[in-house]
Amino acid sequence: MKDFISKTVYFLLVLITLLGFVNSPTALIIGFVYTIIFNNPFQTYSHKAIHYLLKISVVGLGFGMFIKETLATSKAGFGLTIYSILLTVTIGLLLTRLLKIDLKLGHLITSGTAICGGSAIAAISSVIKAKSKNISIALGIVFLLNSIALFVFPAVGHFLNLTQEQFGLWCAIAIHDTSSVVGAALEYGEEALRIATTVKLSRTLWIIPLSIFSMFLFKTKGEKIKIPYFILLFIVAIMINSYHLLPEPTTKFIVIISKRLLLLTLFLVGSSISIKDLKSTGIKPIILALTLWIFISIFSLVYILN
Repeated sequence: MKDFISKTVYFLLVLITLLGFVNSPTALIIGFVYTIIFNNPFQTYSHKAIHYLLKISVVGLGFGMFIKETLATSKAGFGLTIYSILLTVTIGLLLTRLLKIDLKLGHLITSGTAICGGSAIAAISSVIKAKSKNISIALGIVFLLNSIALFVFPAVGHFLNLTQEQFGLWCAIAIHDTSSVVGAALEYGEEALRIATTVKLSRTLWIIPLSIFSMFLFKTKGEKIKIPYFILLFIVAIMINSYHLLPEPTTKFIVIISKRLLLLTLFLVGSSISIKDLKSTGIKPIILALTLWIFISIFSLVYILN
């Protein structure tokens, strides 16, 4: 009976998020509260769904963008992207040794903070042959900080009177995972959403050089580097919209559906956060992740405001 109730509630919450009755932070909260009360009966499927739904959502958002604006945005965020990645990786490597954290765990947390959260962790873990426990810990910490960012960043943005452009760029640089970047920007405004999505996806491409660096760092050979091919589909979507190859009502509908799928993704992220994994993590990996996150948040904000 309890299993029936938990699954029924789960599907009702999925329906509520898909119909757009909640905003981004609320979608994540109800997912988190649900898993505390019931324990997610679809944990394995949730992780897989997050992986695919996020990519589908991001590609769909491309139908609301234009190539000229996208190129200009990518160019504007290029310098900050390079500086933030190089500094974060360098500080992460130093802190990992200073705190005497397992090198592979420290590198996964650093990679997730430097580039794009779960996607970077998944890509780098296969390159350095990380243990499943280290992958779970890194993902758990990153998911936790992403959840906090979804609430903190819009509040700070409004407090500092950041423009749509400034906030979108800040989100793309300082929030780990693409789902939370887009979720936070979605609450701030359309322009912030466009900029955050564009800069974050161009940042995701840095998984490739970081994977190569990781091979040399851990002396692994013959491992396949995961290239984020869905970014190509995102560019195709932008091109289709830019040259009006689809009717405007169609592209607007695709964007609306994509935003709804993003809300569902955030619900699934919330329902996948494991309290048990976080408790077993220990304090040092959390200190590492929190220090890197605070650094990249302050550094990028100062850079943007200047």
